[in-house]
Amino acid sequence: MRRMPLTPHLRALVTGTPPHLTPQTQVQEAARTLFPRMAARPQLLDVFTNAMIDTRALARPLEWYLTPRGFGEKNAVFVQEARALTRRLAQEALAAAQITPADVDAVVVVNTSGISAPSLDADLIEHLGINRHAARLPVWGLGCAGGASGLARAADLVRAGYRRVLYVAVELCSLTLVHGDETKSNFVGTALFSDGGAAAVLTHPDEPGPAPLAELCGAYSTLIEDSEDIMGWDVVDEGLKVRFSRDIPTLVRGMMQGNVQAALSAHGWCPTQIGTYVVHPGGVKVLSAYEEALNLPAGALDASRHVLRHYGNMSSVTVLFVLQETLRAHPQGRALLSAMGPGFSAEHVLLNFPG
Repeated sequence: MRRMPLTPHLRALVTGTPPHLTPQTQVQEAARTLFPRMAARPQLLDVFTNAMIDTRALARPLEWYLTPRGFGEKNAVFVQEARALTRRLAQEALAAAQITPADVDAVVVVNTSGISAPSLDADLIEHLGINRHAARLPVWGLGCAGGASGLARAADLVRAGYRRVLYVAVELCSLTLVHGDETKSNFVGTALFSDGGAAAVLTHPDEPGPAPLAELCGAYSTLIEDSEDIMGWDVVDEGLKVRFSRDIPTLVRGMMQGNVQAALSAHGWCPTQIGTYVVHPGGVKVLSAYEEALNLPAGALDASRHVLRHYGNMSSVTVLFVLQETLRAHPQGRALLSAMGPGFSAEHVLLNFPG
């Protein structure tokens, strides 16, 4: 008899941001100081309006960003604020899953917007009292795709025998602003990027606890050929400088239908079975490209647009905010969670909402 693959359960998911909620209109006004040459062209400032973002959370008050900062200073802020945010969210997630820190046997932490060694998972173990023998998997460099990939790797750990896995993603993208750099990528990043974190608990299905929010049924990864220049960081003296291409929506239109079909087929699913799409909102044009490529009905990506409008683009964290927003509508049945990021890569996670 063929054994059915183990299906990890998502027992808890919490999200949060730093305290400095900032209207997009104020960020747009600050751009006049940060980018005087580009701000002199009114059509370029329209990117702040066209981003369809109302508010964003920042690691520091907006005024802090108006002064040039070196990589060392910005990264020190990243470590301080990322530790504070991940500790809080991890505690909340464990409490919601009814699991004590000492019972966690694996920790996965995803980020791309700052550097910490020891990695952030070591801080969580130390300050939350997590089992000191827990397996540690820090994941760096996947950018916007990291939220999906980290969820898949956490599920893989459950399948490998780790029964209670804590998964945390944290990004402070605002700290990657390069003061005085008037390249279009830096300018557009200033119009989109924001800060936030998420924590989840995944368990073996036999573990006691609250009813599962979702079942993790599989995952699918794609690294696209000759695509390194599409998205990433350039490391400069001032820190991590964003690199991305305007061709991302075109790429989504060209590849996403076939890529989703392959992801589903690999697990014996088909597109007609998918009732819910949980998509990372890299930007409004990217969402429109997903809708076109997958022929989605009106309103299918409302949760993604809601998160973009109220939180901006938090890199890896964003798709987990979309998942939480989706869960508020009490979905049922099969779903696909998707994100794209540096590599250039596509990551998909197959979910089932038990209802």
